[in-house]
Amino acid sequence: MGILLRVQPQVEPFNASIPAEPQLMRLSNGAGVYLIDAGTEEVMRTDFIFRAGMITEYLPLLATTTNMMLAEGTLNHNARELSSTLDYYGIFMNLYSEKDIAGLTLYFLNKHAVKALELAGEILFKPVFPGNELDLMMKKRLNWFRISRGKTQNLAMDNFFEAIFGKRHPYGRKVTEADFSNMNCQLLKDFHSMHYSPEDMTIIVSGKINANITGLLEDFYGRLSSEYTYREDTGNVLSESPDKKIRIAKRGSVQSSYRIGCRTINKRHPDYPGLKFLNTLLGGYFGSRLMKNLREEKGYTYGVHSSVSSFDLSGFMVISTDVGRQNAEKAAGEIFSELKRLQDTPPAEEEMEVVRKYMMGEILRMFDGPFSIADSFRSVLDFGLSFDYYHRMAETIKSVTPGEITRLANTYCKPEDMYEIKAG
Repeated sequence: MGILLRVQPQVEPFNASIPAEPQLMRLSNGAGVYLIDAGTEEVMRTDFIFRAGMITEYLPLLATTTNMMLAEGTLNHNARELSSTLDYYGIFMNLYSEKDIAGLTLYFLNKHAVKALELAGEILFKPVFPGNELDLMMKKRLNWFRISRGKTQNLAMDNFFEAIFGKRHPYGRKVTEADFSNMNCQLLKDFHSMHYSPEDMTIIVSGKINANITGLLEDFYGRLSSEYTYREDTGNVLSESPDKKIRIAKRGSVQSSYRIGCRTINKRHPDYPGLKFLNTLLGGYFGSRLMKNLREEKGYTYGVHSSVSSFDLSGFMVISTDVGRQNAEKAAGEIFSELKRLQDTPPAEEEMEVVRKYMMGEILRMFDGPFSIADSFRSVLDFGLSFDYYHRMAETIKSVTPGEITRLANTYCKPEDMYEIKAG
């Protein structure tokens, strides 16, 4: 009978494998196409991206409603026929509208590429925005809105965005019940013609790419053009509320939702990778300082999380948590104490090393497969950046010092700059 040796395997440092830049080609009308040929299965994903997010709308709900209505009827098919055809060919469709961009994502088997691209062109460029479907959708959205406004988390986040970006700016403007009755078919048609231009769209194709995909894209989209090219300077100005401490009463609530944070830099700034490291240490993963303090040591909350995010015109940092009413003010005090500790005391190298390993693992996950690569590429392409951003991020993770974390905290995480939103 042999002897079982219990020997811990040696832990070796690893480097994130960041792929080469996607291949760029242009269609005859100027639309850019990026190819990420990295799949092993006969499946492709195609992203169609437009500068048609909320930043471009002149009425609340206009960008999101236009995007959601694209598949509710076209010149050739009604909503039911479109849905049935997509199901028959096993095509998964996702329409999305964000702060800065909007678009369509399709997943399909390679053998159905022709049909998938045909349907995508129909949905994107031949919608009819039927009135009966619009009325039904707005009634549903109004009901969802009323339900969501009953949740303190949503109230806190809406008021946080309004406070840091301004109530008149599309990033901060809040939706009201009256806005749901303002939508009509002509508004959607006008917005669509202005912002869903074939010449200005970006296409990202990922997966195991067919050899003839570039020819198909040219056939379906390369000859398309809009009636006119629209460029708008909205004149929107970012502004902050003078009131740093905002309270929203919610009768009957047994807990309070906190959003504590401020406007900050976005991905274009050279300090951004370091700020992401600081944020992870503070509250960006389960072993973070905020989790240890508020959850493990104090028992004030089930969870607390901080994040740093980018929009085209700005960025923001926010700390989010839900706590019982009796511990609400104590929890907020501990959050500000952790921010002050980051400013005053450089973190220990042991703590830094744990964060390094976690973040390098996250970078590996971001490039695990063709569709993850496409997501990662899209998130930097929106800012005019390339995969060099991730190389800089990886280098920052490996080399950032405790002293640099202290400098970043004193630059971007000043407690006096933080907005404190409490709903409950």
